[in-house]
Amino acid sequence: VQLVESGGGLVQAGGSLRLSCAASGSIQRINTMGWYRQGPGKQRELVATIASSGSSNYADSVKGRLTISRDNAKKTVLLEMSSLKPEDPAVYYCSANLNTFATEYHDYWGQGTQVTVSS
Repeated sequence: VQLVESGGGLVQAGGSLRLSCAASGSIQRINTMGWYRQGPGKQRELVATIASSGSSNYADSVKGRLTISRDNAKKTVLLEMSSLKPEDPAVYYCSANLNTFATEYHDYWGQGTQVTVSS
């Protein structure tokens, strides 16, 4: 199983960015997918999660600015980021709780994608 993120980069404060993550492998079913981030010298923190039903959950610091969505058929999860702030720069990680045809449910992580915000 692999989770591959893309879409990170440099953006000006107030700008927008879209992150995407695609899961691949012998996946049977994906439960919750999500995005987490880890800034310099900080612990990894929740950004947003989305259930297979589409129900989503956001960290208070990103509500109203970031939007998570997923395509169950394509096994992808997106993070639309707008009104980016100086406190948003971090490595953003995609996660998925899923099972395969050979294993039970387990949390998988992508390699991370860097988001940098210039003032």
